[in-house]
Amino acid sequence: MEPIGTQEQLGAFAAMALVFALFAAIEFVRPARSAPRGRRWFTNLALFAIDTLAVRLLVPLLMVGAAALATERGWGLLNLYALPSWLGIVFAVLALDLALYFQHWATHRVPILWRLHKVHHSDPAFDVTTAARFHPFEIVLSMLYKMAVVVALGLPVWGVFLFEVIFNLATLFTHANFALPKQAEKPVRALIVTPDMHRIHHSAIERETNSNYGTLLSGWDRLFGTYSRDPGGRLTIGLEEYQDTRPHALGWSLLLPFRK
Repeated sequence: MEPIGTQEQLGAFAAMALVFALFAAIEFVRPARSAPRGRRWFTNLALFAIDTLAVRLLVPLLMVGAAALATERGWGLLNLYALPSWLGIVFAVLALDLALYFQHWATHRVPILWRLHKVHHSDPAFDVTTAARFHPFEIVLSMLYKMAVVVALGLPVWGVFLFEVIFNLATLFTHANFALPKQAEKPVRALIVTPDMHRIHHSAIERETNSNYGTLLSGWDRLFGTYSRDPGGRLTIGLEEYQDTRPHALGWSLLLPFRK
């Protein structure tokens, strides 16, 4: 296969921007729940900008670069075998989605990781900008983890690139503040994570927060016993201790992991 160039990268960025704009427009016309914008949107999008800058400054290769290096040096599991290109790509998408399921599970179970990840969960509303709301330290650690998985498994460049595109679009979709038609929710959720499924993960109730960790495929949660079909009652978004406007502030959100 031809190497991934600037055109493909720009195309992926354009697809993300277009999907973000589309979902934001749908939310504006027919939101599933009330969600303030203004200062909250500024903070969530500012975190995304800071995250992007932090990763670019601190991590030289990123995932696709790590895949290219592993291929060049013959590192990792798949580089020991001559697999068809399509099979390597399918394996890469499935393996990375599973790896990120485990990463997400760990961010809820390991206290120091939860300190960082709760910035994401502290958002008292839920819409497409919540997909951008992560602490920069968490994003850098996440990128290092994903690069380690890519190298250890010797995942192909195009498989990694395709996964990144699909995963980023899926993240926007699962955080979107709209609901699928009732007749579509069940069959779609049988394969992929839907906004209604992931919204439960953002519940203020701890047992619901600790469920539905998947982002792309919904089957991982069923397989590992972390699937929650419906909220137990009226769904409150966010964390119980932050049901106010504090998470709307950028400085407060950046300092949250360091508060007692």
